[in-house]
Amino acid sequence: MSTERVTFVADGVTLAGNLTVAGDGSPAVVLTGPFTGVKEQVVGTYAARLHERGLTTLAFDHRGFGESGGRRAHEDSQGKLADLRAAVSLLAGHPAVDPARVAVAGICLGGGYAVRAAAADPRIGAVVGIAGAYNSPARFSSGDPDGYRRALESFVERYDEELPAVAPGGAIAAMPGDEPFAYYGTPRSAAEHWENRVTYGSLHALMTFDALGAAPLLTATPLLVVHGRADAYCAPELAEALYAGATGPKEMRWLDAGQHIDLYDVEPYVGQAADAAATFLHGHLGNATSEPPGGDRR
Repeated sequence: MSTERVTFVADGVTLAGNLTVAGDGSPAVVLTGPFTGVKEQVVGTYAARLHERGLTTLAFDHRGFGESGGRRAHEDSQGKLADLRAAVSLLAGHPAVDPARVAVAGICLGGGYAVRAAAADPRIGAVVGIAGAYNSPARFSSGDPDGYRRALESFVERYDEELPAVAPGGAIAAMPGDEPFAYYGTPRSAAEHWENRVTYGSLHALMTFDALGAAPLLTATPLLVVHGRADAYCAPELAEALYAGATGPKEMRWLDAGQHIDLYDVEPYVGQAADAAATFLHGHLGNATSEPPGGDRR
């Protein structure tokens, strides 16, 4: 596998990525991943698996993270969508890529960004969400609207302050609890350019980003949703709602993972997710090795 380091620009911000070409005209996919994640972590794992299955892949660092430019350790929702548009442009303009065979795949928070990007960019021929976070401000606020507003107020007041991304023993963190720490706080996620910090403004971005509302805007863009039946961090109910709201070709694949982070780096779940994604993308973008799967696999 020959991986090329690439740089490209979105809104004047230089982004760094790893491009691996499968062959002339092969389907190509941009990958976007978890909150605070960098290209050597989850998106790198999936890029390698999908390349093994015949896809050209681009894994990159979003603005503010890893080796890319931009405001450090800050989640910029609109900026990340601009990053994805620029990444699609890079792939579509590559001489080994057919611009009609470009997709976006997102894992965890990237699942929501992938759906929102595909809803707004007709160049994206298919979209895959794996253990996706399909955030919905309307749903977040429905049970306790006053509490939701108070949380937003606290994030705005401390917007530029930072907190740890993960922390052990129930300490304050942007991703609280033992499960995120079991990945990011251990050698499982070791990456030179990952930093254990993020702004409070990033939490405001997460709480106000509407991924779920993009579902009906996909229209004819094929959608694959891969999700664990048990997931304490990215609700299976929101994955169900996304699938239900999509109006075009779609498939849902449930995996029997016990934790959200099982779909980050644990077999057989990563392999199962990669198999489902590769089959779906080959089927809908061409160069299929089998018939498009279709249907709801429960």
